[in-house]
Amino acid sequence: MSDNLGTATVTPARTKIRVWIDFVCPYCLLGEQVIRAASDGLDVDIVWMPFELRPHPTPTLRPEDDYLPAAWKQGVYPAAERLGVPMRLPTISPQPYTRKAFLGLQYAVEQGQGDAYVDAVLRAFFQEDRDIGDTDVLKAIIGGLGLDPAALDAVLASPLHGERHDAALRQAQEAGIRAVPSVAVGDRLYSGTPQPEALRAEILRQLR
Repeated sequence: MSDNLGTATVTPARTKIRVWIDFVCPYCLLGEQVIRAASDGLDVDIVWMPFELRPHPTPTLRPEDDYLPAAWKQGVYPAAERLGVPMRLPTISPQPYTRKAFLGLQYAVEQGQGDAYVDAVLRAFFQEDRDIGDTDVLKAIIGGLGLDPAALDAVLASPLHGERHDAALRQAQEAGIRAVPSVAVGDRLYSGTPQPEALRAEILRQLR
């Protein structure tokens, strides 16, 4: 379109960041903070993509076993302290499956609340020790965002939403995703959380 003087209206450039996450991965909460900081003030759309580390019926991890406490002591807690993000190893055992939470994400995105939902679910698990595999917990999170908790029942029963989720998981496999968070800016893929300076530089390059 143009104005009466014939001057073309220029739409500001935007870029898309795709971020593959699983709600039971602590590095996804930490990575979320890095991504938000790196994209602050820039014309960026963040698209949250599902990647289930242990889809049903694969057994999920148990916090009373040796692996999780050791991994948190050696990696998660030091990283959280560096970033200033309070978090603790959740006590829910075994850890929840995340398919329901991802279906809830579809609903939140449809309502324009995807970013807030991702943040709320990650914080519910890693800061509030809530079972994010429980439907009532997810409904409470959705309600806390000002959305309709009852809508989750329809989403969980919806073949369309289930098929979309399964298609997104297949897309993650085709994209070569093996770890979360994984971050794609244009055609540049970072496996794991990139350094914020490098991520911001790549975003700026894509915006040119």
